[in-house]
Amino acid sequence: MIKFFLTFCLIVVGLVACSQGGETEKQSTSQNTVEKNVNWLSYGNKYDEQRYSSLKQITLENVSQLKVDWELNIPDAIQFVGPPLAVEGILYFSGDRAIVRAVDGRTGQLLWTYDPKIGKESPRKTAQGWNTNRGVAYLNGKVFVGATDGRLIALDAKTGEEVWSKRTFPITARKSITGAPRAFKNMVIIGHGGAEYGTRGYMTAYHAETGEKMWRFYTVPGNPADGFENAAMEMAAETWHGDWWKMGGGGTVWNALTYDEELDQLYIGVGNGDPWDYDLRSEGKGDNLFLGSVVALNPNNGEYIWHYQMTPGERWDYKSTMDMVLADLVIDGKPRKVLMQAPTNGFFYILDRTDGELLSAEKYTKSTWAERIDMETGRPVLTDAAEYRTGKKLMYPSPFGGHNWQAMAYSPDTELVYIPHMLMGATYEVGHKPDFRDDFMAIGLYTGYPLVEPEDGSGSLLAWDPKQQKVAWNKPLDSFWNGGVLATRGGLVFQGTGGGKFAAYNAKTGQSLWDIDVQRGISSPPVTYTIDGTQHVTLLVGWGGLASFGLPVFTKEGWKYKDKGLRLISFSLVGTNELRHLDTRRYEFQPADTGDEVIDEQSAARGNLLYHYSSCSVCHGGGVVSSGAAAPDLRESQGTMDLDYFREIVSGGALTSNGMPQFKDLSDQELKDIHEYIREQTKNAEPVVR
Repeated sequence: MIKFFLTFCLIVVGLVACSQGGETEKQSTSQNTVEKNVNWLSYGNKYDEQRYSSLKQITLENVSQLKVDWELNIPDAIQFVGPPLAVEGILYFSGDRAIVRAVDGRTGQLLWTYDPKIGKESPRKTAQGWNTNRGVAYLNGKVFVGATDGRLIALDAKTGEEVWSKRTFPITARKSITGAPRAFKNMVIIGHGGAEYGTRGYMTAYHAETGEKMWRFYTVPGNPADGFENAAMEMAAETWHGDWWKMGGGGTVWNALTYDEELDQLYIGVGNGDPWDYDLRSEGKGDNLFLGSVVALNPNNGEYIWHYQMTPGERWDYKSTMDMVLADLVIDGKPRKVLMQAPTNGFFYILDRTDGELLSAEKYTKSTWAERIDMETGRPVLTDAAEYRTGKKLMYPSPFGGHNWQAMAYSPDTELVYIPHMLMGATYEVGHKPDFRDDFMAIGLYTGYPLVEPEDGSGSLLAWDPKQQKVAWNKPLDSFWNGGVLATRGGLVFQGTGGGKFAAYNAKTGQSLWDIDVQRGISSPPVTYTIDGTQHVTLLVGWGGLASFGLPVFTKEGWKYKDKGLRLISFSLVGTNELRHLDTRRYEFQPADTGDEVIDEQSAARGNLLYHYSSCSVCHGGGVVSSGAAAPDLRESQGTMDLDYFREIVSGGALTSNGMPQFKDLSDQELKDIHEYIREQTKNAEPVVR
């Protein structure tokens, strides 16, 4: 049987106060207070992405008194992974299928819903991360969202009506949008995902009022015969070898976008290479700029300023697409304007953001691919574990990283960074050489995820001291895959877990001070703001993202697809309600009856490849083992065992409004092969009682 665990982990694996200024007026999240309302106007609150709030009504002494203001049940939702924004008492947020909602923050009343209806557009090309959307942006009365199928959409914040919509890539491109845009000055910016699908990465800036494209920056050079877009691409091409452009190269910018208001610079975090196998991608030579890098750009024209590459010659699916936090720190007795990032490779980096100078790079987690970062050259000193060409190797961290896209926070009060930390390794071994790229993804490697050490597959909230370059404290959590973090001047950090606990901790010590069982897993980061002078903490509940992949670290949570519990909850010290109790756990798995027809093993083998390369596994899980976070476990569906029913759903588009995209580009034989593979996996499955 062909190995199915090739790549389930890989695809996914600022703003204004409410004044209506001119379209070119410079806006600032530093000025986010109007009358008695303190807003949360951008993904990380302010452009610096610190996810820190100066609000301090809720303190170490009174946080235990938090109660529910209201809860809004969202029964049609599948998952939530991004934060809401709070603008003058109105909350704006996106969820699965890039659906955007506006809610009255005083009452919890749903004001409007916008559905971009992404389901009917060639999803074999674009369905990666189909039900993942990490948030919206706000600027001058408009809400901006990136739709999975490649559209950047501007909505009227009052009505939810579409103002403009621009396609950021052709519908036939092997790309997707899962990240939150950023909006500042007069522009809105967005990148894309899909590095493993033969993609050349880029990010683009659009005019916030009109949607007109202003500029685009590519992260990987194209075919030299066509010339280069700019000097940066000409420089980058010197670090690539062979015919890399025929495979795309990767380097997608799907999450990390940070605007430096003080220096007027834009920082983008660049993803992994495509294919993963360095020999296939670049003949095993060169640094392959700008993979695994932070790149500084002029936001006014997209011109290159500087870069620092965390992972030269990237070949382990290590990404620098984690959020980048800006701060002012005194390092070695000298005040520095810094950029901090904890990318997936396990090292915590501090850069001088004026010029990209490396100031610090120490391990924040178990990391065996590199011994250290050479501070003279800025390059990693590789270990034998990193060289999988010589044989199968176990290496830490896994491609999931020591930290993934879940937002970390920084408190200028404690000068600590709070990281949603994970611990797990992976085995790497050379796979097959791809013979074609039109219809199949091929990364050139096999990856496995054995839990070798006792703590493998665990998660924690880790406080990192960037000045001392060491862990300040580490709080074990109940899940591997947890939510983003919020820090406040009240001396608190808040975080939700994959196990469904939302908690507040002492920011200095990590002591647990308050928690509540919200009865479903959490991936979103909480936010805080005031309405009429009262501080509220608000959280979206609904586990998702890479949690859709069917690895044991995810399936053990047992959350059932579209079960009860997906909701928006507001907490405050004046809240008077108790959270409504729901029975949301899945306690058992019972495979469907596959019938008496003998499995066609050759058909199932072809279906295995199609299932994993045509986006099915991104939602339904590798090996057809779903965690329930993004899609149902097909092995439980009796209807799925019927080929006609399966064809109606997959190629007929019967459930597009329910979150299932229409794969109308699959041939009838391909559908039969995928169906046979699902039958095979179902027939071989054992019941599970939880």
